[in-house]
Amino acid sequence: MAKRSPELLDILMTETVSELQEKLLMNHNHPQTPRSFGEREIDIPVKEKAFTENRHQLHDGLGFGQYMVAGSIAGMVEHMAMFPVDTLKTRMQVLASAGGSIHSALSTAFTSIMKSEGLLGLYKGIGAMGLGAGPAHAAYFAIYEFCKEQFGGNQAGHHPVAHGAAGVLATVASDAVFTPMDVVKQRLQLRNSPYGGVTDCIQKMVREEGIGAFYASYRTTVVMNAPFTAVHFATYEAVKKVLMDMPVGRASEEKLIVHVAAGGAAGALAGAVTTPLDVVKTRLQCQGVNGAERFSSSSIGNALQKIVAKEGPGALLKGLKPRVLFHTPAAAISWSTYEAGKKFLQHFNDSQVN
Repeated sequence: MAKRSPELLDILMTETVSELQEKLLMNHNHPQTPRSFGEREIDIPVKEKAFTENRHQLHDGLGFGQYMVAGSIAGMVEHMAMFPVDTLKTRMQVLASAGGSIHSALSTAFTSIMKSEGLLGLYKGIGAMGLGAGPAHAAYFAIYEFCKEQFGGNQAGHHPVAHGAAGVLATVASDAVFTPMDVVKQRLQLRNSPYGGVTDCIQKMVREEGIGAFYASYRTTVVMNAPFTAVHFATYEAVKKVLMDMPVGRASEEKLIVHVAAGGAAGALAGAVTTPLDVVKTRLQCQGVNGAERFSSSSIGNALQKIVAKEGPGALLKGLKPRVLFHTPAAAISWSTYEAGKKFLQHFNDSQVN
């Protein structure tokens, strides 16, 4: 057996005695405050502690499936809570002759629906929303978290490009899941909708228009949601970081006010800047229903030209107010629910380990 050099033995003994003295003193006098018995000894525990805390703060430690669970719950809660506002937006974006609202004012449109259709008129198509929102948001948040980690978005500092890019990839996948049910939902939301429900709408669309009708607006949806999601996630992460750096956010990252404020700001900004594309998406999804104008193709440019030529540029801002009113609280609800779900799953994981 090789003999240890005297110098190596001295170093090992010095480190062992120093570490033992440090641990005893920390446990006896100051269990929460590290003590220093020399520059060399305090460097190691401080670095280890900082590394552990940094990992806890910047990575949630959840699996892909757990992100899907938290995202699914968040999406269901968000869309169910805000569905009446979404109905108002859809009605205002579609021409009155095709089942849209005859009123341009939000309050008047709401009163008109309540008088003619009652409270249930605001919830037409909610079944389709329930079928689509859960799976779509499960993919949305899980893919976002995965891509954010791969792109370095969990590193310390601001990373708007990483957050935005992760959001774009997430929305491409989630829109493929959600778009068919979104088409069904919007057709059921129209005034005097010719469909008797989700199943009837699906059957008639397949029989009369083919499977392609469910994805007629997919390209527009992705083109709209790509910038929406990029702005949304980048704004959310940036505002959340700013709020966490303030005294109100220092105590805990999971403070409700942080997620509500950051989510609301992100939803309002992203919803406002993408309203014109949302109008095009709604028109493409509802074309042909109740005499609504049909477009020769699903081209965004073609649809934009026809809408502006027939109704003027102002038509592209129809539904702006309900859209912002929808996305501001919707994003706040979604993010706070999602973060609460992640926190619950983190505690669950910790309990399994212990």
